Amino acid sequence: MPSRTKLQTRPSWYLEAASSPLSRHSLRDRLAFFGQILPFLIIIVQFIMLYRSYALLAACGLADAGLIKKAASSSSTSVADYFQTKPELFPGPTPTGPAPFLAQTNPAPFASTTYIPNSPLETQVPIKGNTDNGNIFQLHGQLSHYFPNPVGFGVDEYTLPENASISQLHMLSRHGSRYPTTGAGAQLLAQKIQNYTNGTLGDITFTGELSFLNTWKYLLGNEILVPVGKQELFDSGTLHQYMYGHLYPNDGSKIIARSTTQDRMTNSAEYFLAGFFGLDWTSNATLVLAIEDTTGTWNNTLAGYFDCPNSNGYHNLGGTNATTNWYNIYLEGATKRLHSCAGAAFNWTAQDSYNAQSLCAYETVALGYSSFCGLFTYEEWEGYEYSVDINFAGNNAFQSPTGRAVGAGYVAEIQARLENHLITKPTAQINTTLDSQNSTFPVSLDQNLFFDFSHDTNIMAILTAFGLTQFAEVLPDDHIKQDRALVVSHMEPFGARLDIEIVETPSPLSGKRSDGDKYTSGSSTKYVHFILNQRTIPLGVSYSDCGDRDDGWCELSTFLDQLSTKVAEAEYQYSCFGEWDIVPYGKLTDGVPPPDANSSTLTA
Repeated sequence: MPSRTKLQTRPSWYLEAASSPLSRHSLRDRLAFFGQILPFLIIIVQFIMLYRSYALLAACGLADAGLIKKAASSSSTSVADYFQTKPELFPGPTPTGPAPFLAQTNPAPFASTTYIPNSPLETQVPIKGNTDNGNIFQLHGQLSHYFPNPVGFGVDEYTLPENASISQLHMLSRHGSRYPTTGAGAQLLAQKIQNYTNGTLGDITFTGELSFLNTWKYLLGNEILVPVGKQELFDSGTLHQYMYGHLYPNDGSKIIARSTTQDRMTNSAEYFLAGFFGLDWTSNATLVLAIEDTTGTWNNTLAGYFDCPNSNGYHNLGGTNATTNWYNIYLEGATKRLHSCAGAAFNWTAQDSYNAQSLCAYETVALGYSSFCGLFTYEEWEGYEYSVDINFAGNNAFQSPTGRAVGAGYVAEIQARLENHLITKPTAQINTTLDSQNSTFPVSLDQNLFFDFSHDTNIMAILTAFGLTQFAEVLPDDHIKQDRALVVSHMEPFGARLDIEIVETPSPLSGKRSDGDKYTSGSSTKYVHFILNQRTIPLGVSYSDCGDRDDGWCELSTFLDQLSTKVAEAEYQYSCFGEWDIVPYGKLTDGVPPPDANSSTLTA
């Protein structure tokens, strides 16, 4: 029979295995042996093949490497520089420091102290004179780890009324927490300390409160994001997704976001976009990078001071001078205490005390904890916060002669977006190469979400260029003005964000929201809503035509009327390039230089 014939053609060992239980075990053992040895044979064959490939590459490696490099170069040059995020073209300084190791070095928690930290930073530090459970880490001015404005800007917050909707968002964000900028006071003090602890300027022993300096090491890098800075932007992106995710159409289209080539700026934008869209954010957004570099002149509204020489020199030192005057006053007691712990040879100065306060802020965000924080009383930390406020007021806001000019270009861009037109003529710092084409400067007809990334001083100048005069009050430099609108830690902490919402209602909305949401007769209406660090800036305080609305909104048409004069009011050319008399701190209140008989004579 056919079945018998087929069986009889099999090997004799198979027939034996089929007829005997003992033989069947032998068959399984043979199969298991082959199963074990087969992967080993495959590995040997692969190793031989890899070795032959390596030998071949070693013989002609120079030629192959050249081809690879040429191919990489060819692919990168096909991308316009303003779209290129990797490799970075003008990243600025990028040295990093050692990774933090707080689990090993953490001297906390302290018993019965005040503030439970914003994880992962260790902020449970005992501060002398802190009787009201205050948080010194929210008194670090522009060096504060991000927190929402705790007191607001003088107006209540309201939810959207029924049948109203947010149709657009224009966000301007600061980068996240970073290492000190090159040449910062923190670095100067660190070098001075190390010159004594390593014997360069002699051997001294710190005592008392400064004993930790005998073994202290400076571990900070330069300028790039620290770990919590990355978290701040990722968290911000996540929050904005919850708040405004519905504005993204999710139809396969890509929005344009903008940042600069500086390393921390590019990375901040990328972390934000990852928080908003996810790790595959490049499928949803294209990041346009404006060149930011100290060499050459690059038109860039997100770093407008580079296109304003007078803002970077002796013309604009009012805030710096005011800060020096103030820290010599409020740190007098601290300087005496610390001088006695450092010894006469070190000569601890008021400037050293001030730089030690900044080291507290920098080490906290970079390493998780800083021994410098506990050196100062709560009152001295309040003095530090105020020192930053007068510095920004005098160097970047309404007491600065270039305050408006530095931010004028960005204000013009917001106006152009809202009016749905490109910018083709030179205006302030605007890069017309980018702003004259929709592929790099979309307007409101092109997309509903706009994400821009900038710097603290630049954002302060932009708020000034908008003409938000509620921040124009002159702050004295010899005592703290407690009731003040300009508080930098509330306006420009690391990760700060200005959200400009465009709100649409079915008919005009009554401005007295405290009486309830009431629509009046009329057609659909658009409003502008400014939100800085999650609190409303009332536009009617600065623009009387917006009306005294208790929600802080302003009708879009009225807002655009106000913007129509702001670039001219900044006097960009005269402010940034003109010759004018230097004005002492506190004598300017409108963010432009004084009139001068030679105002038509320009230095550039």
